[in-house]
Amino acid sequence: MSKEFIIEFKNPFNFEGNEHKSVDLSGIENLTTGDLIKADGQFGEIGQFAVMNEMTTGYACIVASQASGKPVEFFQQLPAVEGVKLKRLVMGFFNS
Repeated sequence: MSKEFIIEFKNPFNFEGNEHKSVDLSGIENLTTGDLIKADGQFGEIGQFAVMNEMTTGYACIVASQASGKPVEFFQQLPAVEGVKLKRLVMGFFNS
């Protein structure tokens, strides 16, 4: 588990009755191009469009879901400040 892919939450986050203090996205390193194609499809299915998908919060939530195994709703319900951390981490990974 690489600490660079762990998002520590400012405050504990409750999702479906469970408290979370962080989320591990280290699985992002193991995603395949096929996973990204699936993410692109999911992004389009929810009515989203972007010239560069990886620059959007919605796409970051989908990729984070794939990387962590948590449902996309987990990421969509994060407080905004945590969503920005998530977006920056995913964008940083793809743009490194």
